[in-house]
Amino acid sequence: MNSLDHAPLAGVIVVSLEQAISAPFCTRQLAELGATVIKVERPGGDFARGYDSIVHGTASYFMWANRGKQSIVLDLKDDTDRATFDALIAGADIFIHNIAPDAAQRAHIDAATLGAKHSGLIACEISGYGPGGPRSNDRAYDLAIQAEAGAFSVTGNDDVSKVGFSIADISAGMYSLTSILAALVRRDRTGEGAQIQVSMLDSVAEWMAGPMYGTVYSGSQPERTGRRHHGIAPYGTYTLSDGRVILIAVQNDREWERLARNVLQSELLNDNFDFATAQARIANVHALETEMNRVFAERDADEIVRLLTENDIAVARVNDLHGVWNHEQLRTRDRFETISIPDGQTAEVLKSPFDISNWVPNTSGVPNLDEHDDATITEIINKASH
Repeated sequence: MNSLDHAPLAGVIVVSLEQAISAPFCTRQLAELGATVIKVERPGGDFARGYDSIVHGTASYFMWANRGKQSIVLDLKDDTDRATFDALIAGADIFIHNIAPDAAQRAHIDAATLGAKHSGLIACEISGYGPGGPRSNDRAYDLAIQAEAGAFSVTGNDDVSKVGFSIADISAGMYSLTSILAALVRRDRTGEGAQIQVSMLDSVAEWMAGPMYGTVYSGSQPERTGRRHHGIAPYGTYTLSDGRVILIAVQNDREWERLARNVLQSELLNDNFDFATAQARIANVHALETEMNRVFAERDADEIVRLLTENDIAVARVNDLHGVWNHEQLRTRDRFETISIPDGQTAEVLKSPFDISNWVPNTSGVPNLDEHDDATITEIINKASH
């Protein structure tokens, strides 16, 4: 089997004027799916290259978001470089950028302008706040959008807390990916291109919609619950007698009955109306957790874990990142691979989560600044002239 022949996006050309995380994360997925991705970098390169030098001289976030691409350095204020850029756009199927909306318009590379010029082009732009509002041109980074979209208000315990990874960048990147793939399907059917607008604020606000609707329609903001769920109990972390921290998750009353009778074996919890329903358990969550913690402190930890497993109660370890890196499920299933990174180095990384029949992804490495195949660039440019 020729893996390239079966790659879902083989033959699709993507040109991206990108920096940091949101657009690079999107185009990395397109590259993983077989597209040829040309990453256009300003002189000096994507500033994310300089975030750190942790991975054998390469920034860890840059390595994460940029494998599988080619890099070309172009100064759009230089006439020759701009002509090369325009020719690449003319030969591309997809163009994506995440520069500020006003800067894109000044450079005449906004989706509307390019869509009018190239009818079959799928042009996607990612911004912090989206076009057309009073905040459209405000500078936006991940934590700023987390704060604006309410993620801080439901995260942590008593103190304000961010989510510990880049949810605004990732959500915008994935909504861009989904929109682009949908637009490709439509173009195959109708021949028309697309102009796509993805806002980081819109993306995180959508992810926050569940708790937001609950707040708006109930009139009260949910309390921060930190280590447990705000609306389901027991659904959170507990410390066993040997010091291990585990997560226990019960989703319905049948599971609760198995947990109470067969695992906890507590007279206080068995057949107690105060804990019989999901709403009752949340209403009495502090009493519930106090009794569960008492049981766990007094009982053998291995016995508790065994009983949870035997009674089909969801239980999980609370891993740190080293624990995830060495996770037996990931390692046994061969979910890691070694790729090349800048300056002749290599690094072990997670494989893509994509798992599509009759296709094995063949990921190339992370490019050095301006590392590209001249023949590929020439082919894209020549494609537009025919």
